Amino acid sequence: MKFDIAVIGSGPGGYVAAIRASQLGKKVAVIEKAELGGVCLNWGCIPTKALIKSAQVFDYVNHAADYGINIQGHSADFAGMVKRSRGVASGMSKGVEFLMKKNKITVIKGFGKLNGKGKVQVTDADGKQEMVEADHIILATGARPRELPNVKIDGKKVVGYHEAMVLPEQPKSMVIIGSGAIGVEFAYFYSTIGTKVTIVEFMPRILPVEDEEISAELAKIYKKRGIDIMTNSSVEAVDISGKGCKVQVKTEKGMETIECDIVLSAAGVQTNLENLGLEEAGVKVDKGKVVVDEFYRTSVPGVYAIGDIVPGPALAHVASAEAIICVEAISGHHPEALNYNNIPGCTYCAPEVASVGLTEAKAKEMGYEIRVGKFPFSASGKASASGAKEGFVKVIFDKKYGEWLGAHFIGAGVTDMIAEAVVARKLETTGHEIIKAVHPHPTMSEAVMEAVAKAYDECIHL
Repeated sequence: MKFDIAVIGSGPGGYVAAIRASQLGKKVAVIEKAELGGVCLNWGCIPTKALIKSAQVFDYVNHAADYGINIQGHSADFAGMVKRSRGVASGMSKGVEFLMKKNKITVIKGFGKLNGKGKVQVTDADGKQEMVEADHIILATGARPRELPNVKIDGKKVVGYHEAMVLPEQPKSMVIIGSGAIGVEFAYFYSTIGTKVTIVEFMPRILPVEDEEISAELAKIYKKRGIDIMTNSSVEAVDISGKGCKVQVKTEKGMETIECDIVLSAAGVQTNLENLGLEEAGVKVDKGKVVVDEFYRTSVPGVYAIGDIVPGPALAHVASAEAIICVEAISGHHPEALNYNNIPGCTYCAPEVASVGLTEAKAKEMGYEIRVGKFPFSASGKASASGAKEGFVKVIFDKKYGEWLGAHFIGAGVTDMIAEAVVARKLETTGHEIIKAVHPHPTMSEAVMEAVAKAYDECIHL
């Protein structure tokens, strides 16, 4: 079995690499040990958003009276929500399967391992082995939940995000370890449908990678909704010997014990690098990541790596962008290297959080003299009409040259709005160009223009 390009892994890095390679006339194979689409489509981005949508609909129904609608006797059907989520994931995976056939990509089921120059040994579920040969091999094996040394995941009482999506029944109470995107998204979902949720975060604030004002706003909203938040705290041990869990939490005031039904460990991810034959092949790895150049070439000619296993944000859209750049470089094109300073980050809780570029603190730390503009959704006509007045848009500009340094949004639908800032930064758009670009009324997107205008003391509606 000889190919131009063999891709190990079929997540948003792997399947995108395969399709782009096929478009460029390459004979391509994808090697996948589980479902096509990887974690993102099957156990990550897509099914979690389906669960969150169910929670949002339930939230709407709970507040239907606010919109002049009377609904009685409704309840959350947890099993139904899980079933819908799995159906959405299954549909997306079938979509990738269709794209593989459409692009004439050979899909090989099994675990791929480097086995000499230009060779991949594939072992299927029954232990049967076959050899795949390719001029170029792209590693796109992704990541899995990181297990804390003192909090062992048993899949029943202490779970990772995989199990949290398909619990057999809704827990009455849950402790979530970690408040990154995964942690706060599950906190929103479970608390909205009635589970008592406690978030334990080691850092001083939730969503610690976001701008401080964004973190503070989400914490305020979450506390108002009944979610307990413990920052500067760490889970030291979990006792699962009884019916539920007894969680020992070390806080600034001392040790506390929290009893709950389920503990969700959402303390990040770790790369899938084991048993890939990297060391034998001579592929250089540093701090759990494969070392690559700007076009994703590893230390071994003909071997490439993309996605969560290389340095950079572990995000689906980053993996896809890296995939396209990698394949185009292999094919003799001259792609532009990825600008990791202009990668948007999105968190799909409610209200949503989206950001790109520097935080205010980071911009100051780097020595910039800055202009900061904020526009609250409480001053937005569309937000008021929609009943979604929580949150704000915050923008940061360099005072000297007018460069758009950062954008930080929290509110309804902001994950769809952040692309304006990404494109504007890519095009080196100035603040005045944003102000003079007419934004439609009434829309949530007007808040971007208004925030930029506020940075330049030209805001009309504040």
